[in-house]
Amino acid sequence: MRAVTLTMAILGASIATAAFAQAPAPKKGGIESTGYTWNAQEGEKLEALKLKGDRTNGEEAYEVCGACHLPSGAGRPDGTFPQLAGQHTTVLIKQMADIRAGLRDNPTMYPFAVTLTDPQELADVSAYIAGLCIPTDHGKYDGADAAVQVAKGKTLYEQQCLECHGAHGQGDKEKFYPVIAGQHYKYLLRQMTEIRDGRRRNANPDMVKVIKPYTDDMLVAISAYQSSLKMPGAMCGAKTSGK
Repeated sequence: MRAVTLTMAILGASIATAAFAQAPAPKKGGIESTGYTWNAQEGEKLEALKLKGDRTNGEEAYEVCGACHLPSGAGRPDGTFPQLAGQHTTVLIKQMADIRAGLRDNPTMYPFAVTLTDPQELADVSAYIAGLCIPTDHGKYDGADAAVQVAKGKTLYEQQCLECHGAHGQGDKEKFYPVIAGQHYKYLLRQMTEIRDGRRRNANPDMVKVIKPYTDDMLVAISAYQSSLKMPGAMCGAKTSGK
């Protein structure tokens, strides 16, 4: 597994270098633009959503993704790369299409995202990722006050997050709401901070309104709770978690 990961890292670095040599990522108006619709069904995203993904082809397309997100889709507990395995296909397609279109700023991922050739490949790689087994371990809040933070976060979550993300953090495939249960704590904290501070331009405006008044301490607590939830889906066996 380590050899495979190293090979993918080298391959990913080569592709990234070539991609960076091309034109930089486009940058379209995000939530600050009055003409922006959070989830407009148009362009390659719409086409990809209509297509049935081929997991066999998607596995090959995912190889460049595995350099960062790991072959297992487990991501990294330090929050640099999210856990992807088992995520809704609709969410995966939307986020990749938004990055490719310049609606979400992600300079690290952009060179990899643009290697996908067409809507069919977007559908294929999303189907492959969604079908990966769920890693048994992920990054959680590990402070001495973990129990207190999780309890505070649970109260906040049930007040304002449960309606969209579900009682168990399972999200909603039809509404493009992501699974957040089982996501790395540091990634959750980073993303919610960026959404609150207006740095994630493709964020759902409804969520922006909810999260805008949150203090840093509140974001820590709610991230601690969300990362404590068990992600729904088929869990990996002990030897296939990709860790």
